[in-house]
Amino acid sequence: MKKIRNNKRIHRARRVRAKVSGTATRPRLNVFRSLRSMSVQIIDDTNHTTLVGANLDEIKGAKNTVEGAEKLGTLIAKKATKEGVTEVVFYRAGYQYHGKVKAIAESARKGGLKF
Repeated sequence: MKKIRNNKRIHRARRVRAKVSGTATRPRLNVFRSLRSMSVQIIDDTNHTTLVGANLDEIKGAKNTVEGAEKLGTLIAKKATKEGVTEVVFYRAGYQYHGKVKAIAESARKGGLKF
């Protein structure tokens, strides 16, 4: 059977997620992309809690583009530093490290997060 692209992404995500886990000292930075928006969460997997979250809708005038992803990365970095989070584990959820996902990661690094 032919697999569609999203099923392949989910398979990659599950394979990587089995190895990547966020702790209280180094939580997981989770990226989600859809056709309309993007969202980012910082999750502590040991306590099963979301520490910080940001969505593209929170940023005024931001669109679902690479520039919008850069703004989202700086927003999540600001929110994380307010909560006292400086180091994270980057989890791209099976998406390629390219374009919007790369822009989020690089702008979060510029904002002060360490991967």
